Amino acid sequence: MIRSLIAATKAPLQDDDVALCERVFHRLTGQRPMSNGEREQLASTILHFYQDGVRDEQSLTRLLMD
Repeated sequence: MIRSLIAATKAPLQDDDVALCERVFHRLTGQRPMSNGEREQLASTILHFYQDGVRDEQSLTRLLMD
């Protein structure tokens, strides 16, 4: 899901950037069941915060935890 959103926004992220975002996404989606819409919104939010400068994996995860 993260990769398709990146492709849609044409964001200039490197492989390491994508891998970090995917790890955060998988960690957060593994905590509770989510609908497809919730998963898509989460992926979009992860990318938004990452592109706004939240580049630390633990900080990004904590920021998005319920």
